[in-house]
Amino acid sequence: MTLPTALLFSAIGAMGTSASAHTGIPVPSHSSFVGGLLHPLLGLDHLAAMLAVGLWSALAARRAGPGLLWGPMGFAALLLAGAALGLRGAAIPAVEPMVAASLLPIGLLVITRLRLPGWAAALAMGALALFHGLAHGNELAGSASAWQTLAGLLLATALLHCAGLAAGWALRARTPWLARAAGAGVALWGGALLVQMA
Repeated sequence: MTLPTALLFSAIGAMGTSASAHTGIPVPSHSSFVGGLLHPLLGLDHLAAMLAVGLWSALAARRAGPGLLWGPMGFAALLLAGAALGLRGAAIPAVEPMVAASLLPIGLLVITRLRLPGWAAALAMGALALFHGLAHGNELAGSASAWQTLAGLLLATALLHCAGLAAGWALRARTPWLARAAGAGVALWGGALLVQMA
């Protein structure tokens, strides 16, 4: 079994045991660089979104190259922008359901392998990431180490995007059904979170 395939199976296996990353309750251990680094690994919504963004980017790419990074970079940039807005007190009603709902289109993109121009991929992923960022910013508002936590969060996000890219590239031709199953899992998890919040 290759490393990307093992990472994908590990991520799918984590779906049954992880909690939602955005609880809406500030956790003291979350307010540090290490807390930010670990946070996406302990919450299924963030873990699934990060891996799926990389997975879709690799599956939909025409070829290897910088074009693979449009989606992940758009997601990371607007995750940070949303977090900055959240730290300044910006709030959107029903941000938690929007975070859960963001998993649906990401999962569907993985299933369909829809190709978008680079700017559109960055914009689409960024629009979804904005809600993740707002949720994190709202959780960290008032924390003295908020920016350290966000630095850890961004590093973990980039690493998970890379893991998703590696898994997607490995699955492009050999086992496309496995990638579609992962996308379906992400979309179904988003739907389950929405039902749970209803």
